[in-house]
Amino acid sequence: MGVLDWVVVALYFLVMIAIGIYARSRIKNAADFFVAGGKIPWWLTGISHHMSGYSAAVFVGYAALAYTTGFSVYVWWALSITIACGLGTWLFAPRWPRLRQRLGIISPLEYVAKRFNIATEQVLAWSGVALKVFDVAAKWSASAILLQVFAGVPIGWGILLVGGVTMIYSTIGGVWADVLTDFGQFLIQLVAAIALAVIVMVHLDGFATIWTMWDDLPAGHADPFAGTLTAPFFLAYILISTLSYNGGTWNLAMRMISTPNGREARRSMILSGVLYLVWPLVLFFPMWAAPILLPGLEDPSQSYALLVNNLLPVGLVGLVLVGMFSHTMAMTSSDSNAIASVVVRDIIPMFRKGRSFLPAKAELWFSRFITFLFIAGSMVIALTSDSFGGVLGLLILWFGALVGPVAVPMLLGMLPWFRRSGSAAALISTALGLVTFALNRWVWPGWVESFGANAQAWSVATPVIVSLVSFIAIGLIRSEASVETDALLDSIAADVPEAEVVPTAGYGTAADVSADDARA
Repeated sequence: MGVLDWVVVALYFLVMIAIGIYARSRIKNAADFFVAGGKIPWWLTGISHHMSGYSAAVFVGYAALAYTTGFSVYVWWALSITIACGLGTWLFAPRWPRLRQRLGIISPLEYVAKRFNIATEQVLAWSGVALKVFDVAAKWSASAILLQVFAGVPIGWGILLVGGVTMIYSTIGGVWADVLTDFGQFLIQLVAAIALAVIVMVHLDGFATIWTMWDDLPAGHADPFAGTLTAPFFLAYILISTLSYNGGTWNLAMRMISTPNGREARRSMILSGVLYLVWPLVLFFPMWAAPILLPGLEDPSQSYALLVNNLLPVGLVGLVLVGMFSHTMAMTSSDSNAIASVVVRDIIPMFRKGRSFLPAKAELWFSRFITFLFIAGSMVIALTSDSFGGVLGLLILWFGALVGPVAVPMLLGMLPWFRRSGSAAALISTALGLVTFALNRWVWPGWVESFGANAQAWSVATPVIVSLVSFIAIGLIRSEASVETDALLDSIAADVPEAEVVPTAGYGTAADVSADDARA
């Protein structure tokens, strides 16, 4: 890292903080802080959804997979998300803003109390908050690894630096700071990634490198499935990505909730899906070529960073590093915003008399305070990430396996085909999925390992499959369909007329969400 590189990095961090300060002027209450009052345009939402979907882990953990297995990392990761976005365009994306319009929600779990009951809302809220701490921690660890490779900064200090800057602009700027920084970060990444891809071509066979490099790479690197990235693992991740990228990962649900209506949400999801189909091809291209340029690496997770250091001139190194940081900061800031919304709107009211929401000023203050606490907690986990299996362990095994059980009732509960599945199905399916993960990891790990190359696929897939099957089966066996459920599901089947939109300031108290819960 030269002086000019450090100048670029410093300017980037200052611009991110400046955007947060600017966004603060748009925030008058918690609804503005969390969902921008439903005023974010579809193209900005689509870019933000895309940027919030991956982090610096792509340039560390996924770079290692690209170095060792080749093209299969694109098929497993990017293509599975593209398919997930396609399904979400039809099934889930339009329903999120309609829930805001009908119920005035500013948290992705507020509707769960009305669709199922408060007990289900609380189980999903507490388990989801705990799960997300691990996911975000992996992103801080990945960023710190990059900073260590580039500039020799110790891992701990790297986590504190990147996390600290994100903490500042997320805490003061809310969702507006998230989406505006996402857009700026997208532009930076666009320039940085194209620059590295072009220079890699210059060092090899020019533009023809795109198809000629595969002959020079190790055998199997052009295959769609290789190593542990098998066809069953790909199918498992289509299912997991569908749940995660359509709202099971709460920050992505928040992006949809923040759009004006279902039509705009659908357009934003299409844009995000197209970006996932095309943009990772540019990002992964240098990673695929890395075995030719950097043969015999002992630590493949450093391949992308070493390429940048070896090939790019001073100034561009800093720009690429900023581009890699941008993904992490985009995801973690939006994650923090979503977690704070769940804590403020779903958890805190349970400890207040009458289950009431906080007063407006207190709600906004707590929104910022919880954002601060969550980022701080995830940074602590990141500092001890090795005890959880490292970056890939946190990302694939922990988050990948656990997101499904939490997401199944939340997403399927929006669809009319599952109106028979009620609170019993939601709670039991979530519990069975979490128990399955625990059994796979600690009680019977030998059973999973017996599947050989597909062991990782089974480890990740079985918790979500158990949750999915049990949620549907329990609904068929013990129907909890009701007039209230039918009315809710029918009300979000089409866009809401402007005259019927409920203000995004809440709908009374948390106990008002259904007559059944009020009686309880």
